[in-house]
Amino acid sequence: MSPKNVVFKKICKDKSVGVYMGRRDFVDRVDSVDPVDGVIAIDREALQGRKVFVTLSCTFRYGRDDMDVMGIAFRRELYLSTRQVYPPLQDREQGVHTRTQAKLLRKLGDDAYPFFFEFPDNLPCSVAMQPASHDVGKQCAVEFEVKVFSAESQDAKIRKRSSVKLMIRKVQYAPETETGAAPPSMEISRDFSVSDKPLHVTARLDKEIFYHGETMRLHLDVVNNSSKNVKNVVVSVDQVATVVLYSNDCYVKCIAIHEGDSVSAGATLQKDILLLPLLANNRERRGIALDGKLKHEDTNLASSSIIKPGILKEVLGIMVSYRVTVKLVIGGLMSSSEVSVELPFKLMHPKPDTVKESEMEEELVFQEFKRSYLRGMLGDDDDEEGNVSGGDDMVPKEN
Repeated sequence: MSPKNVVFKKICKDKSVGVYMGRRDFVDRVDSVDPVDGVIAIDREALQGRKVFVTLSCTFRYGRDDMDVMGIAFRRELYLSTRQVYPPLQDREQGVHTRTQAKLLRKLGDDAYPFFFEFPDNLPCSVAMQPASHDVGKQCAVEFEVKVFSAESQDAKIRKRSSVKLMIRKVQYAPETETGAAPPSMEISRDFSVSDKPLHVTARLDKEIFYHGETMRLHLDVVNNSSKNVKNVVVSVDQVATVVLYSNDCYVKCIAIHEGDSVSAGATLQKDILLLPLLANNRERRGIALDGKLKHEDTNLASSSIIKPGILKEVLGIMVSYRVTVKLVIGGLMSSSEVSVELPFKLMHPKPDTVKESEMEEELVFQEFKRSYLRGMLGDDDDEEGNVSGGDDMVPKEN
């Protein structure tokens, strides 16, 4: 069956404006970013002479909005762009950039107008730090939002009943891997004062880039020629999230672990260890970085941050990286010591199969932006209040 041509829609409470978009995730390919496009339907009678505007914004939040004290802002707008949609400032056909937009204009009629934004190349991807169950309000996150509103002017006070907000995500897919590139590996030897021979550790991954939901295989080789006993071998997958704007806080969270092996003096250990880093196993852990979050919709662990050359990392808000840590706990007469190695890797989305527009079904399938709650996700209704789904109220009926 051909892919459905799904369109997401949302209409403001007074029915003056409604927005229709063909997707909510926009891909950053490092050298280019998918543009944000859609169609806005208006109700001239409900507008009562007001103009219609659409904005695309990128905001970094660090804590709740009510935590702003002594003039210190915990919210920074990294990007804001506004377009006037109605009355139109250009011919309607000049604003059409995609086949979905053209279909929507035919479907919605003469009172529908296209919009189009291009991301600047220095914006971060969507990242949100998972809050604890008792946390309320806005948490640490990089968020993208499309907002449509009707007002007397661009700078006039916006009435909640006449506006609609849609959270979108900017995500990165795994780049094309270079053929022949060596997978991450690390060797280390440790000498002990009471032993003539060293402890030697070799750790290797099969590749550098793993996909969300993919099982990782670590090849571990421990040659213990020393007189010390390795009491425990702990292998963990660590997520490192660094808040590079404001605080430079660093959160290191273990998201998958394997332990329990031991290596006696003079013995060896050769083992393949399977690791599966999943958000499903870390739902209750505060501070885990997520790949953004659409309201009431599931998400996954944040993808590794890839920086375009020449871009300052400070403007990226939150940087995310991953590593496998192998830690050997060495027994001793008085106290224990540790030997450890780290293997950095990337965790990302696989590049999706390209669907040609000619293979898309002609019929548009409309889906509400406001979603039902999913089990295990925390609700956040403050931005949804005052925005209701319009159903098919603003879609002309088929003859």
